[in-house]
Amino acid sequence: MPASAPYKILIAAQGEEQRWKEAMTARLPNATIYTQDENYDPAAIDFALLWKQPQGMMKSLANIRGIFSLGAGVEHVLSAPFLPKDVPIVRLEDAGMAQQMVEYHMYAALHFMRDFDHYMQAQNNGNWTPRDVAEIGDFRVGVMGLGALGATVATHLAAMGFAVSGWSRRMKAIEGVTTFAGAETLDEFLGQTDILICLLPRTGQTEGLLDSARLSKLPANAAIINASRGAMIVEEDLLRLLDTGHLRGAFLDVAAKEPLPSGHPFWNHPKIRLTPHIAAATRIGPAVDQIAENINRIDKGEAPVGLVDREIGY
Repeated sequence: MPASAPYKILIAAQGEEQRWKEAMTARLPNATIYTQDENYDPAAIDFALLWKQPQGMMKSLANIRGIFSLGAGVEHVLSAPFLPKDVPIVRLEDAGMAQQMVEYHMYAALHFMRDFDHYMQAQNNGNWTPRDVAEIGDFRVGVMGLGALGATVATHLAAMGFAVSGWSRRMKAIEGVTTFAGAETLDEFLGQTDILICLLPRTGQTEGLLDSARLSKLPANAAIINASRGAMIVEEDLLRLLDTGHLRGAFLDVAAKEPLPSGHPFWNHPKIRLTPHIAAATRIGPAVDQIAENINRIDKGEAPVGLVDREIGY
């Protein structure tokens, strides 16, 4: 990155602007960096770093050259009004999130494989009854979404000994993982999955994808782990299948509305474990390195790494 690059960068990141500004200033000391609450000329901004930015912000950024999402998701950018048509939108790739995702899903998968969900209920009932320990290879884990994070999670779970399959929009080849692709294979994929892991991005095609009909395709006593987007699952349908006993449990890091409202049935459901969207946090250090390198690529007329395809939504 040229030390003299006179970029003007705007950061709008829901209260995290100062941390990002300090990190970006250290990485690009000759850039001029503004937070959204500072005085700046919108027409002079070259690059914007966004996370759930204010609606309408794009309208004034007339000369923007690149837009960066400060998280794995990009729906907050793609849904923004006045989004310029020909400006590259760039998502973070990993930025320290992959290892965290692996840790989260190892824990959640073992929660079901080792019957810790049953032991939680046994503790509540004062019941000291051991259960037979299952063979890890008998548990069929299915990962929906085989991007950078999903593929890493699938690979690590396979290395642990789980029987792992994966489903994605396009066919992927991952060593040790049986892969499915396309809508025509989704029912088959679900039908052979004992623990379903949801790692798809939020798009028009994935919102509400797991409704009653699709969740019912899972084998009886299957479990769900969702650390991607809450809107992917129809919550009322999930609750119904948990209550009827078709599904044994759900490990949820996300919800359709966050923070989860007081009184929501997820809070006290005996078959649901909740975490507050903490499965994988963006690490600022690796993230600013990625952003700085991609700014350099855009400046040289090259395609950035992590370029978002607006047609498919990620």
